[in-house]
Amino acid sequence: MASVSFDDEAVADFFDSQVDAGKKPEQFARIWLHSHPGDSPKPSSTDEATFARVFGCCQWAVMFIVARGGKSYARLQFSVGPGGQAVIPIEVDYSQPFAQSDQEAWELEYKANIKASKWDNMFGSCGGTELVDDVAAYACPDDWLEDIEAMEPQERRLIMDELATRPDLWDAEEVANVY
Repeated sequence: MASVSFDDEAVADFFDSQVDAGKKPEQFARIWLHSHPGDSPKPSSTDEATFARVFGCCQWAVMFIVARGGKSYARLQFSVGPGGQAVIPIEVDYSQPFAQSDQEAWELEYKANIKASKWDNMFGSCGGTELVDDVAAYACPDDWLEDIEAMEPQERRLIMDELATRPDLWDAEEVANVY
């Protein structure tokens, strides 16, 4: 599980440095490119809220998400004229060299600006049990949904029916307390 939040002071500092370098905001603050740790490039509710808050007043902006397995998503949003948005078909060509990439400088900038926050583990907090530090124990493999989608409809129905009739596979009270 991962999330994002912009440090408003850091964003202001970035804007100041770009304006000081002679750039206009439309030259450096219109495309939000980020990655998702799983294989789904679909925007999360946090992505949508962040995009609306940070880029909602721009004449145009793009949200671009890359995910595992080469999956990607891009959407153009514009507020001029009648306004609107459109999903943009895109493909990332990872086979091409990128001479402008400076991995060492990127690593330094990443370490200086990206801060990990430890979240309270919501999975182990029911009934006075100890918190579990490793949420990976509760995670499904990244490809589980693809495996279900790849099944023949009859096989998928059997699996789903089996899950629906097996309350012994989960503790309803614990599930309710997770949220």
